[in-house]
Amino acid sequence: MTRYVHLVGSVALDTAQDVFATAGKLLGPYLKRVPDGEPGGRRLWISWQVPVLRANPGLQVVARPGAEGYSLVPLRLADGVTPEQLHFGELGYSREARASYLDFLDARKHGDLPPDVRFQVSLPTPLAVINPFCTPEDGPKILPVYEQAMLREVERICEAIPHADLAIQWDVCIEMLMWDGRRPGPAVPDMERMFRDTFGRLAEAVPADVELGFHLCYGDMDAKHMLEPLDLGKAVELANLLLESAQRPVAWIHMPVPIDRADDAYFQPLSGLQRPLGTELYLGLVHAADGVDGTRARMATASKYVQDFGIASECGISRGRDPSVAMEFLQVYAAAAT
Repeated sequence: MTRYVHLVGSVALDTAQDVFATAGKLLGPYLKRVPDGEPGGRRLWISWQVPVLRANPGLQVVARPGAEGYSLVPLRLADGVTPEQLHFGELGYSREARASYLDFLDARKHGDLPPDVRFQVSLPTPLAVINPFCTPEDGPKILPVYEQAMLREVERICEAIPHADLAIQWDVCIEMLMWDGRRPGPAVPDMERMFRDTFGRLAEAVPADVELGFHLCYGDMDAKHMLEPLDLGKAVELANLLLESAQRPVAWIHMPVPIDRADDAYFQPLSGLQRPLGTELYLGLVHAADGVDGTRARMATASKYVQDFGIASECGISRGRDPSVAMEFLQVYAAAAT
């Protein structure tokens, strides 16, 4: 059985060309999809959206008492602006995807990538951007408008890139942390219904002949989780919810595995995953710090509860990491998959 490898999104290499050439060389037989590595300003995931929000005339920065210097967040609706008047133009995701797709085509033309590998575009859920950068009071008013702009980005991506070459992944972080329930914060009324509706809309925006995947994430601030999962129970619950909400085939689900969890208790909840035929499962159990041996130990435990799974890192391999660490990750991927 081929043990497939999934690259979640960011890769700490300098350019998309570097990612395609290196991933193709090391992981070619084990890849179904490959992202551009989110180089440059996208290396910090959603942070590059702060200038986009800040430049919107319908939003303004909230002055924080005691804050010194120039602040970009948090943001609220500008004085006199209603949610109905707020509008977002392009967010930049489709523009970046179109440019990287040209590099993808070039890499495939020159044999750096296998001919059947798809180009993967990883996108944050709209809540992932609005929740941390906007005030709790105005965030819920801004979110629907930003979501519509994000769905227009998906539309433009799907118009520009042939569907047979394309895979789109929604990065589910804020929702995962909210569903886990251990982080302090205001209670969210009827969270299950809200998430069902949201995931339904995000899935519907992706055409049926474009592959769709979900990356469940506990955060990656400075290469560390914002909250360590107790086990895979909450991830399995959320995965079941979004798989049911999607109302279309989901090509893959990704879940994180901390480096110190090779125990049965962590993986046992996988027995409750209601995964339709054709939906791949990728477990983020690859860690450069303990290499192939540690990765294989986690794989061995996971195999007691699910057989056909691929391997990945917990999150992207960029923040808090330099190119040498990214290369270590890719080499561990290749050895563990073999």
